[in-house]
Amino acid sequence: MPSAQTAIDYQAFLHEHLDQPHSIMRYELAHETLWVKRANKGNPALNYWLLSTLARLFSAAVLQPVPNPGGTESLQTEVRRLRSFKAKGLRVPQVLATTDQAFVMRHLGRPGEEAPSLSNAIEEAIARGAQPTLELWLKGLEAIQQAHACGEVLSQAVARNMVVCADGVIGFIDFEDDPAAHLPRAVCMARDALNYAQSTALFLQQAGALEPARKAWQQFVQQLPAEARQVLERTVNKLSWVRFLPRSKRLGRDTLRVLAAHDLLTATSLSA
Repeated sequence: MPSAQTAIDYQAFLHEHLDQPHSIMRYELAHETLWVKRANKGNPALNYWLLSTLARLFSAAVLQPVPNPGGTESLQTEVRRLRSFKAKGLRVPQVLATTDQAFVMRHLGRPGEEAPSLSNAIEEAIARGAQPTLELWLKGLEAIQQAHACGEVLSQAVARNMVVCADGVIGFIDFEDDPAAHLPRAVCMARDALNYAQSTALFLQQAGALEPARKAWQQFVQQLPAEARQVLERTVNKLSWVRFLPRSKRLGRDTLRVLAAHDLLTATSLSA
């Protein structure tokens, strides 16, 4: 953070970079690292149609898409949600200045240093064994639980949208949509759980940490409100057919990820 002698006019800085060539860009300053994010396009309508069709097909509300209209509306949603998380003591980038078309935020890492995504950190931990992998995974699960306890839900609770800060705290990024504005809170909480499971279970399996993770998952599910727990368990039951998929690398990493997630998620049936 800059000292009084090097104080930055963040509003002026933002205006100077409104014409940056990319929608989001990183800027290394002498005393801090900043990100400028401009309004961007939303998700194609086809994506909403596909997800809505799947949600109806499986009678799974958690698959219902959350609108991301893009442009200034999504930008203002992200600013609002970042400020809300920050006000509740949750680790997110600090918004420093805004316009209708862009905002500037402070990097979650130390100046000049990378702040790895939780996804990258967990994947790198695999080589060190089950315990380091499990410990990182548990930090992410606990961070989601903390956000829920503060009355918040995430946008996309996948490990790539979570950051391992230098002090070990897990931070959150990417808030262009607001599931709670479109879905019941119980569905949003179950959605967070499912997103985290599908984005991390394969890493746990590769590290030999899936069994202890299943025990932690049971505990996590038990602390969910009853309605959210029911949504999650119903969804897992509806997706039970995936266990019949062949466990072959030839089917691609996405299939292996789904199978590993199923192995983790079926711990919910043990807690029913």
